[in-house]
Amino acid sequence: MQTSAVQKEYDFVIVGSGLGGLACATILAMEGYSVVVLEKNHQIGGHLQVYSRDKSIFDTGVHYVGGLDEGENLYQFFKYFGILDKLKLKRLNDDQFDLIRFDDGCEYAYAQGMEHFEQQLIAYFPEEAEAIHTYCNKLNEICEKFPLYNLETAGDSYLTEEGVLSLNAYDFIASLTDNVRLRNVLAGSNLLYAGVKHKTPFYVHALIMKSYLTGAYKFVDGGSQIAIQLSRAVRQHGGEIYKHKKVVSAHYNEKGHITEVVCENGETFRGKEFISNVHPAVTIDIFGQERFLSVYKNRVQTLENSISTFLVHISFQENSFKYLNYNIYQHHIDDVWNGVEYDQATWPQTYFICTPYISKKGEYADSMSVMCYMDASETAQWAGTFSTVAEPGKRHAEYAQFKKEKEAQVIARLETVFPGISGDIKAIHSASPLTFRDYIGNGNGTMYGILKDSTSPMKTRINTRTKIPNLHLTGQNVSLHGILGVTVSAFVTCFSFVDKEKLIQKVKNA
Repeated sequence: MQTSAVQKEYDFVIVGSGLGGLACATILAMEGYSVVVLEKNHQIGGHLQVYSRDKSIFDTGVHYVGGLDEGENLYQFFKYFGILDKLKLKRLNDDQFDLIRFDDGCEYAYAQGMEHFEQQLIAYFPEEAEAIHTYCNKLNEICEKFPLYNLETAGDSYLTEEGVLSLNAYDFIASLTDNVRLRNVLAGSNLLYAGVKHKTPFYVHALIMKSYLTGAYKFVDGGSQIAIQLSRAVRQHGGEIYKHKKVVSAHYNEKGHITEVVCENGETFRGKEFISNVHPAVTIDIFGQERFLSVYKNRVQTLENSISTFLVHISFQENSFKYLNYNIYQHHIDDVWNGVEYDQATWPQTYFICTPYISKKGEYADSMSVMCYMDASETAQWAGTFSTVAEPGKRHAEYAQFKKEKEAQVIARLETVFPGISGDIKAIHSASPLTFRDYIGNGNGTMYGILKDSTSPMKTRINTRTKIPNLHLTGQNVSLHGILGVTVSAFVTCFSFVDKEKLIQKVKNA
């Protein structure tokens, strides 16, 4: 424990170096505040982390990103951070950045740009032109209601319009048309938000869909570059970032303000303001259950998280499998919404396929990632184990066997999409809900944090301010998950300290 009287007091102590933590640190450091970021793991970046196996680079969370065409929202945010020109990006195919594919072999491509997207859908479903037009108009209309999404600061109109938050995605799409296949095509990429039929609000669908329609890109050689470039920006503006610093508790003054956080190794960090980029339920554990109102605590701790994932990473033999400059959403079931509540015998019924773009490989893919839904209950019997690079632990032989069997099920499914792919495979690795739980530090390894619910929208809303006067929240649970959602939530968190109008003007002028 440090007891030195001269211990530095930071303006901001940020717990967790996921995108939310790094983005807050960058904004505040650029505004002249002294900032320190504390990360428990060996690698910064949360879902931006990558890892390397058999000389192949694999992304854990970010496989592609939207909103990066010139002048679009994420383009401007990255420009403001000073990292845009340092990111190595590859734009996905104009006519087909996503491919929605069904068990009967039928394929439907999403094109980039709203008009192009609309025209192409109408080409597949000429008799449904009106429904498709109404759908695209609704995407635009809903996205207009979220000021920050459009780099505006005008009031949060969507908060007062109950209809915006309570409109259900499945119900709205179903109301447009009786054509079941079109409904499934429109919701075909719902793995992007782990869509649940009678819960997922349409605004979640709309904000995510629209962002990919305004510039879908892959990160060349992995998504960790965002974390690397943001951490450089933080340090360049005088901020500090420390790894292997697991925050476990906090000290308070008589007014109930946090004075310092305590790490597992006994080290302390003093600060005026504290920002947690950790899941709200875990934040409550760290900062002391007794410091939060039981109403808030019970609500946050009982909120349902979105489902977790089983991620299969395949390395290919040299020059054996062609690189795909688009992603595939494969559905082996008739209703794309039913993949979340899957049947174990026919799992995976729905999954996401992508081939990372590796600069030195050219036309051939180095690897492939396949993301399937997996409920944390499937790995519950090993929940008592823990293993990361920073804290290596042993998992049981049965766990390794479980992963092997699941990998085999996924490869068998892939054979139906790419016959003969097994012959191209050099090696297979996988990550389960436990992997995500241990690295990201959230209860069930949830992919996208707290599940938004159109039936009670305000219940799932997490404010950036907490009952503790100098503790604030950021990250995917605040407004929305994903690169854009988390970046926006970092700005929302920082509005408590920086003039909102001036800050957004800086983003627009970047």
